[in-house]
Amino acid sequence: MMNQYQILILASMTMVISLISGCEGDKGQAPSVTAIADSTSHTKDKQIEITVYKSPTCGCCTDWEDHLRDEGFKVTSIDETDMDRIKSSNGVPEHLHSCHTAVIDGYVVEGHVPAADIYRMLKERPEIVGLSAPGMPMKSPGMQQPGLLPQGYSVLAFNKRGESVVFTSY
Repeated sequence: MMNQYQILILASMTMVISLISGCEGDKGQAPSVTAIADSTSHTKDKQIEITVYKSPTCGCCTDWEDHLRDEGFKVTSIDETDMDRIKSSNGVPEHLHSCHTAVIDGYVVEGHVPAADIYRMLKERPEIVGLSAPGMPMKSPGMQQPGLLPQGYSVLAFNKRGESVVFTSY
């Protein structure tokens, strides 16, 4: 039978092992698209529909749409000449604007937001208007070669008052 000292040592060792294993892995990186997709009811077998509004001449917008298709989304692409109207009518604050605006399941996605963040938003269902990758981050899906991991920017969640918080940092 274990005495109190042995129980304390065993509990301490278990806690240390748990902490160490929790610190290993992605070092703050966002979870993979596959991991998030597998943990939601949305899978590549049941495509989620997303509508993307973009300028007809924007190449990076088309590349971002390809990223979404590669990650299992069913993309409807709408060429739009008045993007300011689309952004305004969907509640995207001016300081969070990017080149394209998408709508999905009651949320807005502004700019080069990685598919993993969209899956996460759909899983967690936060009380927000949507997500934004403001501007045109150079190392984001649609702005870099396919298959590379995003880096060097943040995806922001924003509310109806235009306030934003970091949703994911890359």
